[in-house]
Amino acid sequence: MAFEGLTERLQNAMSKLRRKGKISETDVREAMREIRLALLEADVNFGVVKDFVKTVRERAIGSEVLESLTPAQQIVKIVDEELTKVMGEEATALNKSPHIPTIIMMVGLQGAGKTTTAGKLAYRLKENDQARPLFIAADVYRPAAIEQLQVVAQQVGAPVFELGTDVDPREIVRQGLAQAVENKNDYVIIDTAGRLQIDEKLMQELADIKELAQPSEILLTVDAMTGQNAVNVAESFNQQLDITGVVLTKLDGDTRGGAALSIRAVTGKPIKFTGQGEKLTDLDVFHPDRMADRILGMGDMLTLIEKAQTDYDEEKANKLAEKMQENTFDFNDFIDQLDQVQKMGGIQDILKMMPGMNNVPGLDQIQMGPKETGHMKAVVSSMTPAERTDPDLLNPSRRRRIAAGAGRPIQEVNRMIKQFKESRKMMSKMSNGNFDGMDQMFGQGMSGKLGKMAMGSMVRKQKKDKQKRLKQARKRRK
Repeated sequence: MAFEGLTERLQNAMSKLRRKGKISETDVREAMREIRLALLEADVNFGVVKDFVKTVRERAIGSEVLESLTPAQQIVKIVDEELTKVMGEEATALNKSPHIPTIIMMVGLQGAGKTTTAGKLAYRLKENDQARPLFIAADVYRPAAIEQLQVVAQQVGAPVFELGTDVDPREIVRQGLAQAVENKNDYVIIDTAGRLQIDEKLMQELADIKELAQPSEILLTVDAMTGQNAVNVAESFNQQLDITGVVLTKLDGDTRGGAALSIRAVTGKPIKFTGQGEKLTDLDVFHPDRMADRILGMGDMLTLIEKAQTDYDEEKANKLAEKMQENTFDFNDFIDQLDQVQKMGGIQDILKMMPGMNNVPGLDQIQMGPKETGHMKAVVSSMTPAERTDPDLLNPSRRRRIAAGAGRPIQEVNRMIKQFKESRKMMSKMSNGNFDGMDQMFGQGMSGKLGKMAMGSMVRKQKKDKQKRLKQARKRRK
């Protein structure tokens, strides 16, 4: 995940302040120096860093902070608020046309993930709005670009309009739009050509397509791994095309995260989505406030809850809740849980969204990929049906048999059974409203916060929002 180095540096700066009861202006200036270096090392734009540090310092040395009972916490709050402000305050929705189709023009350099992002966006629109998107294949230059779009479109279940590679992209867009009107598609996603670098010919072609299509959205896809260069690309495209938003891809790669912190401040245009991973579901709405929390190691419980609600089978969830309350959670449920965790992006990503987990030593050493999951499944598969439903049957001789059957060391089998029993105990407590065990994991006070989270109202709100979106989609089609 991006920002790990930045998160560590910022947390170190904040922990130094926390260790002091009273904080002086000198302490604040020292912390600001560390924050400035951390941001620059994360490849954040120099001008953005300069303005950010100046604003935070001015707010932090105010009397209401230095003379408060919790000055360190006040400064963390200021840093959090200013990070959020730099990245755009709040999530920005897609622009929609009052009449169908809404036209979305995808632009960007080659290799940024534009075609894959177009597929993810179409999938999202189909899932959330019951939309009927049409792709227009306007990249006639890159070898196999049309074939790649067709493969992605097939996965999404959406049609592609294409005229091959010998027709001018402008004509392809013109005819594609006519087909979208005829077929009453709600959305048109134009996959335009990229280049290895920005050039005049590329920009002129894109300007012509913009003039012709009059898109509601011009989404620039940029590769977060290119750091400051991503910001330069965004600035150039914005000057030429007046983009409406940015999709930041590869945010899960080995990146320092500077692009996410700089793009909004430099271009004035919002980051609308982030892409993390290769699956069609791996496109998330960009929430500046949640990203700021994650950068400061404060977790992102809202995104975690939303991911769980999206990816989790509701019927299975209800059955699991009952089993947790009755303390009858067994190894069959455990395997189901493993599969759900993998769907949500893996255990490491989930843990990092939990408050306080960034501070847990050895978190980066946790391995729970397909290989480790396969080992666990092999252990459970070597159990008899009775052993899976009643783990108390697992005496030493049975454990040796299971280890031999799974081809895993006996120590690994013992460890897994022990962890399973501890987890079952914790889940039983939590499902009955007892969050005390969470304090040991995440620090004092966390249990209260989790206990008070209005989960029910959040679920109801999401269902209500979805019904509203479906109603609007049906209205726009008429």
